[in-house]
Amino acid sequence: MTSSGSPARAVLGFIAAVLSTLIFHQAMWAALHALGTMPPPFPMAPTAPLGVPKMISLCFWGGLYGAVYGIALPSLSRPHWLSGFVLGIIAALVGLFIVTAIKGLPIGFGFALWPWVNSLLINGFWGIGVGLITPLLMPRVTRPA
Repeated sequence: MTSSGSPARAVLGFIAAVLSTLIFHQAMWAALHALGTMPPPFPMAPTAPLGVPKMISLCFWGGLYGAVYGIALPSLSRPHWLSGFVLGIIAALVGLFIVTAIKGLPIGFGFALWPWVNSLLINGFWGIGVGLITPLLMPRVTRPA
């Protein structure tokens, strides 16, 4: 993929976000599990309504955020880890306010402290990973001599 157009950036952003889910997201999840605030990482229980394993679902939805990030990357200022962190906070807030409502759960998990801390840490760390990995996958623009 040598093109730097939006479709190529979307695909590379998707890939970067999936990698970040498997590495950064789950590393923070594992750290929080070690502290006793999360279940074991790499959850494979089926998710409703299609029964897709939770880890696959996390990678897919993270990938969609990453695709948008990949498209937006050229217009984002540096450092990219910081814009990725902002992406992660946005993803956490969408999860806390929109996804919980869709699933019929209390909005923001009833504003209980630990679900907020876990979500912001896991998704924030994931976003930093997206911000670090995505630029590495993007083609380098070469300047004529």
